[in-house]
Amino acid sequence: MRMMTRMRCCAVLGGLVWWISTAAAHFPFIVPENNSKAVVVFSDNLAPDTNVNIEKIADTRLTLRQADGQESKLEWTKGMGCYQVTLPAGELRVVYGVTEYGVLQKGEAPPFRLIYYPKAVLGNATDPRATVGGKLPLEICAEGKAGEIRFRVLRQGQPAAEAEVTILLPEGGKQTVKTDKEGYTPVFRSNGRYGLWTRWIEPKKGEHAGRTYAEIRHYATLVCDINDK
Repeated sequence: MRMMTRMRCCAVLGGLVWWISTAAAHFPFIVPENNSKAVVVFSDNLAPDTNVNIEKIADTRLTLRQADGQESKLEWTKGMGCYQVTLPAGELRVVYGVTEYGVLQKGEAPPFRLIYYPKAVLGNATDPRATVGGKLPLEICAEGKAGEIRFRVLRQGQPAAEAEVTILLPEGGKQTVKTDKEGYTPVFRSNGRYGLWTRWIEPKKGEHAGRTYAEIRHYATLVCDINDK
């Protein structure tokens, strides 16, 4: 009886640890505020989390890509629970970044290198020019049209099959899906703002900032607006 009780307690504790680690998962999102401004948050949704030290992502390198393919570096200023970015005018603008979070280790598990790739599209998110491509080891893109939108995960510029993607839906809530053999998610019908993230664990050993690691954990995020215009 004691053994069964102990096993139940372990199971509950294990589930609690899993729930806490899942619930506490934060990602850098580039969130457009209007046509000329965006904020970069480190959160589990698209709103700033003022309980988290935003300087954890202070080393993010941001790039602006214009419709003609020209790219330039972006600077930001620190705000309340976020970083603020001013953007030039343009028909289509893609803001993407690389966040070298560092080498981490959880318990006795092997250390891993954590890298984030946040991205946002201002303008037509399904425009082929909104795809960064091989410059990003992991990327999420939007394809289709309003009412028939789907997302594609690219890994080193190639479609990523069986990738797990979590979507923050325009109507609220979230949904987790897997991509098909061509890297596509199922179709989504709602218009509005989407936020997404996906992960790729690369079994690659190396050294970063004086610390060795056994694998690289890549996370990509995307924020975009889908509408009928």
